[in-house]
Amino acid sequence: MRAADQHDRRAAGAVRRWFADTAGGLPATFWYLWVGLLINRAGAFALLFLSLYLTAARGASESLAGVVVGAYGAGGAAGMLLGGVLADRWGRRSTLVAAHLVTAALLVALALSQHLGVIAALALLVGVSHSMPSPAFVAAIVDVVPEHRRSRAFNLQFWAFNLGMAVASLLAGLLAEASYVALFLVDAAATLATAALIAWKVPETLTRRSAPAIDVRRARRPGLHTALTDRHFLVFVGLTFVLAVLTTQASTIMPLAMRADGLGPSAYGTVVALGGVLIVLGQLFVPRLIDRHRKGHVLALSTALLAVGFGALAVADGLAVYLGACVVWTVGSMLAAPPNAQINADLAPPTLRARYQSVFYLAFPAASFVAPTLGGFSLQWWGDAHWLIVGALGLLAAGGHLLAGPPRERRVAALRRATASPAETSLAG
Repeated sequence: MRAADQHDRRAAGAVRRWFADTAGGLPATFWYLWVGLLINRAGAFALLFLSLYLTAARGASESLAGVVVGAYGAGGAAGMLLGGVLADRWGRRSTLVAAHLVTAALLVALALSQHLGVIAALALLVGVSHSMPSPAFVAAIVDVVPEHRRSRAFNLQFWAFNLGMAVASLLAGLLAEASYVALFLVDAAATLATAALIAWKVPETLTRRSAPAIDVRRARRPGLHTALTDRHFLVFVGLTFVLAVLTTQASTIMPLAMRADGLGPSAYGTVVALGGVLIVLGQLFVPRLIDRHRKGHVLALSTALLAVGFGALAVADGLAVYLGACVVWTVGSMLAAPPNAQINADLAPPTLRARYQSVFYLAFPAASFVAPTLGGFSLQWWGDAHWLIVGALGLLAAGGHLLAGPPRERRVAALRRATASPAETSLAG
C-alpha cells in the first residue's frame, strides 16, 4: 500500500508539474480572453454552412452562392486590417466588444433576410466584423502575458481555436438538420456571450506610450505603412503564407484527390477528424518539446514536415496513406503554431502590435484564395505531380526559415533594446 501511495503521489506531482509548465503563470486577463475565444469559435458555425444555406433554403444557384461566400472572404481581408488599426488607436477591449456586438446583430439580420442581394451585402459586412477581433485578441495577449510565457499562451490559443472549431463542426451538423436559421441565431448568441464576457472581465490592455526610436526612423507616421515596409517582417509573412498554402491543401485540393482515388466523403471526414483529434490531444505537450530550440529551426522542421506529409500524397492510393500523411502534416502544424505567433509578436513594435497582427493574418485569406485557384489547375494538368510541387515548395520555405532566422533574431534584439532604453524612449517622445 505504501509503495502504491508513493507511486500515486509521484504521478500526481508529475501531472501538477506538467500543468504548471503548460498553463501556469498566465494572468487572469489571458484566461478571460481564452474563454472568449473558445466560446466564439465553438459558436462560429453559421458561415461553415453559408453556401448550403443559400442553395437549399434561399434558392441561390451554385455560382451565386460562390459569389456570396467570396464576398464574405473579401470582407474578412478588409476587416483584418480595420481591426488592427482600431485596436492600436481605439483599444483592444473596445475593438473586441464593438466587433462582437456588430457581428451578432448582422448574424440575426442574415438569419431573417430573404432577398439574395441583401444577404450578399450582409455576408460582406459579416466578413468585415467577423475578422476584426483577430488582431485585437492577439495584441491583447501580447500586452498582458510576460515574454517568457508567450509561447505557452499562443499554444493554448491555438488549442482553444481548434477545440472550438471541432465543437462548431459537430454542432453545425446537428443544427443544420433542424433549421438553417437556427445556425445564425445560435452563432449570434455565442458572439454576444463573448462580447459580454470581454466587457465584464477584460480591462483595456493598450497602454499609451511613446513609440521607440526605431519606429520613428522607419516612418514619419507609423502605421500600416511601417508593417508593410518592414523587410524582416514581410519575409516572415511570406514564409507563413507558404505554410498556409500547404495547410489549406487539406480542405481544398485533397478532397478532389481522394475522390479521384475512389474515396468518398466519409473517408475525407475521417482524415479531417484525425487531424483535429491529434491537435486537441497533443497540442498542450508542444511547448516542452520546442522551448529549448531556436524558433527559426522549429519553423524549418515544422514546414518540412508539412512538405513531406503533403508530398507523400503523390503516392497515395488508399485511406491508410492519407491517414499516415495527415499525422505527419498535423504534427508540423502543431509545432509551427507557438513560434509563428511569438515571432509575429516579437517583430511588432509595441505601439503597432495590432497593425502587425492584421498584416500577418492576411496571409491566411490570401492562401485560401491561392491554394484552391492554382491547386485546381495544377491537379487537373499534372495529376499526382501536384503534390510533389507542393512538397518542393514547402522544402524551399523550410530552407527560407533557416536563412531568415539569424537576421530576424538580430532585428528582434534591436527592437527590444530600443523599446527598453529610457534615453531612446525620451528622444522618441
